[in-house]
Amino acid sequence: MDGPARIPEAPPSLDTFLQWAPQPVPVLPVLGAVAAALYLTAVLAARHRGISWPWWRTGLFLTGAALIVALTGSALEGYGYRMFSVFMFQQLTLMMTVPPLLILGAPGTLLLRATATTGWTRPLRRLAIVGLRSRTARMLLHPGFMVPLFLFVFYGLYFSGLATTLLATVAGHQILETVFLAAGVLFTLPLISPDPLPRRQSHLGRLFDMFVEMPLHAFFGVIAMMATVPLVTFFSHAPAGWGIDPIEDQRVAGALAWSYGELPSLIIVLILLFGWASDDTRRAKAADRRKDRDGDPELDAYNAWLARLGRR
Repeated sequence: MDGPARIPEAPPSLDTFLQWAPQPVPVLPVLGAVAAALYLTAVLAARHRGISWPWWRTGLFLTGAALIVALTGSALEGYGYRMFSVFMFQQLTLMMTVPPLLILGAPGTLLLRATATTGWTRPLRRLAIVGLRSRTARMLLHPGFMVPLFLFVFYGLYFSGLATTLLATVAGHQILETVFLAAGVLFTLPLISPDPLPRRQSHLGRLFDMFVEMPLHAFFGVIAMMATVPLVTFFSHAPAGWGIDPIEDQRVAGALAWSYGELPSLIIVLILLFGWASDDTRRAKAADRRKDRDGDPELDAYNAWLARLGRR
């Protein structure tokens, strides 16, 4: 490979996977640690302003940041340079597991609560609001962009040979991991984000996006399991001392895409259904309160019409 990389020498096992072994250029581990530090700083700033923040949102965000650090700072990263199954596990975690944790932490809402309309934090608050209202944000979060991007990361990346080209360098490997995380965030953000977004899809539209993604996502796993030749030639030669058959390793990668990749999708669907039901309940209660306060004009008009019929 071109670039500094730390490849483990021992055969893969659970013990070796969990060893702390950051790469010479640990981009994503640093990114995860910085994100966690900034989030905690915002929580403390909000409390300083007398604003409470749910502990469970903090826990979700920090868990997502910790997964980024563990996934790319442990020996898994080194094995991911040589094993398709490990690389696929990293991809699925960065795309499917980490983004919901980060997004449910509501970092955008926390930023707005931690910053004031006056003082030195005002420019940061203003920048966040302008970013949310920009045309770029609307385009990035539009289903016509984020759903094809999400699927391209699977089909376009592996079937075009682009993965082999990028994985041949350390910089390309890290670019792919960053793209996985960004694509997962862009796909998940419009679905379950509690933050103020420039546009909101209907509940039915969000469920439709999930049902478009889920079968195509699983179908890629089936293709990988049934293939008799390496989909990514970069992974066709594992170190001799590891005792790994590249085709069997590819089948494991396909099984992960078919099974592990679908579990977060199912959880997101359940969250969407729960949110839809909760939203309908809130609207019904609000309508009942309006009727109790102002009456029901439609019902009153209908009763008056029945009364006129009775008099006739």
